[in-house]
Amino acid sequence: MAYDADLAERIREVLEGQPGVTEKKMFGGLAFLVDGHMAIAASGQGDALVRADPAESDTLVDTTSAEVAVMQGRPMTGWLRVPIADVTRQDDVETWVAISTRYVRTLPPKA
Repeated sequence: MAYDADLAERIREVLEGQPGVTEKKMFGGLAFLVDGHMAIAASGQGDALVRADPAESDTLVDTTSAEVAVMQGRPMTGWLRVPIADVTRQDDVETWVAISTRYVRTLPPKA
């Protein structure tokens, strides 16, 4: 399955003008990186892949439609999958972009 180009465009609009943002095709999707760290992606599985503070992940899973991302059969701490149906509205995209960028901006920039 290809990534959702409309979702990618909505993410791009939210991130427009923010410092340190780049885009990179990864894992069949389009990832948005902040200072070299992947923050959020329009996933090749058709949903949004969101990086979040691992300390907040359980709460986000309990209070939203997000699930812990599983890659190659392993749950990935700090990575969430958000169903495409829950990122169709721009304010929802803004929320998930804020969650992801708030966390990755706490990480040291990659060289």
